[in-house]
Amino acid sequence: MISLQPLQESDFDNFISWIENQDYLFQFAGPIFTFPLTIAQLHKYIRDPKRKSFKVIDNETNTMIGHCEFNFENPAIPRLSRILIGDKNYRNKGYGKLLVQKMTQTLLEDKSINLVDLNVFDWNISAIKCYKSAGFIQNEQKTIQHNNDGIIWKALNYEFRR
Repeated sequence: MISLQPLQESDFDNFISWIENQDYLFQFAGPIFTFPLTIAQLHKYIRDPKRKSFKVIDNETNTMIGHCEFNFENPAIPRLSRILIGDKNYRNKGYGKLLVQKMTQTLLEDKSINLVDLNVFDWNISAIKCYKSAGFIQNEQKTIQHNNDGIIWKALNYEFRR
């Protein structure tokens, strides 16, 4: 139903078109980008050796519908990051859960990986429901606070264990 393909320069305009404002960018990406998102930022992003960024393809229509990232800043616990179903026509139809499951399964193909995690802002109830339905459990010992233009946003950590 969906597949992951490396994000390439030819995808940048489509990706940028999904980002409507500063808060939406911060919700999706945290502090790694600044608004407005630019091609230069995306060039730097896809060259980061600790991140593997992908476009999400609907196999039936061969349409780019989203984005995701494997984050290896902590190689012992890879993180699912920057998960976005960008095409509004594909939202609220189960693609987010499919994407999270696909990402998790892909990482767990490496038998040395036993734990995968992700962070989500505490007010993002639909994303939290998606992650829970994909088998993630909140790690209540781990929260992060981010400053978004003077407003503190609290991020919760969720884990998936083999």
